[in-house]
Amino acid sequence: MPTLSPDLIFILAICALLCGLAKTALPGLACIPVAILAAVMPTRTSTALMLLMLLTGDLLAVWTYRKDVDWKVLRVLFPPVVIGVLIGAAFLATVSNQVMKVSIGIIILILTAITLGLIWYARRNGRDLATSMSTSLPARLFYGSLSGFTTMAANSGGPVVSLYFLASRFEVRRFLGTQAWFFFIINLIKLPFSAGIGLITRELLLLSACLAPLVLGVALLGRRWIGRIDNKIFDPIVTILTVLSALLLLF
Repeated sequence: MPTLSPDLIFILAICALLCGLAKTALPGLACIPVAILAAVMPTRTSTALMLLMLLTGDLLAVWTYRKDVDWKVLRVLFPPVVIGVLIGAAFLATVSNQVMKVSIGIIILILTAITLGLIWYARRNGRDLATSMSTSLPARLFYGSLSGFTTMAANSGGPVVSLYFLASRFEVRRFLGTQAWFFFIINLIKLPFSAGIGLITRELLLLSACLAPLVLGVALLGRRWIGRIDNKIFDPIVTILTVLSALLLLF
C-alpha cells in the first residue's frame, strides 16, 4: 500500500468519480481509472482497490436498473464467464504488471476491430446481427470467457461486454441494466478469488470506504443524465471510450 500523498489522494478521488459515472451512465469508462491507478500504484493493489470501488457503484446501479435487466442474456453468458474468471485468476497470480496491462489492452483493441467489422458487415448486407449474437453459441463463449478473463485480471471486462451488447443492438436502459447486474454478480464472484490471493487488505477496505461517497454521489448524477440520451449518441460514446481505455492500458 503506497503512502497517501496529497497528489495520490486527488488521483484516487478522480478515479472514484469516474467509477461512479461508469456504473450508471457511461459503461467502458471504468477502464480509464483502471489505467490511471495502475500508473500510480502497484497493479495488483490498484486492481483490488478498483474492485472494491466498482462493487460500491454496482449497488446503486443494480437498484437503478432493476427493471431493465435481460436475465435471458445473462443466463447464457455466465457459464463461459466463470471459466474466464478462473483463467484470469491464474494469469493475475503469475504474470508481471506490465505484461498484464499490455495483454489486455491489445485484446480489447483487436476485439473492438472485430466487433465494429461485424456491425458494419451486417448493416451493409441487411443482416440482423442482434439476433445472430444472441443465439450464437461461439459468440457467447468468446465474449463471455474473454469478459471473465479481462475483468478478473485487471477489472477491464467492461469494454468486452459493451462490445457484445453494442453488436446485439441493446437500447440504452436495457444495455445499462443488463451490464449493471452482470458486473455486480461477476464482481461478487471475483471477490473471494481476490481475497484468496491476498489482494484484499484491511487498509484497502478502509480506503474504499472513504472513497464510497464519491462513487455513489456521481453515480446518482449519472443516473439523472442518462435518461436524456439515445442510442445514436450513446453507441459512439461507448465505442470511443472502449478504444481509449484499451490504448491507456498499453502505456
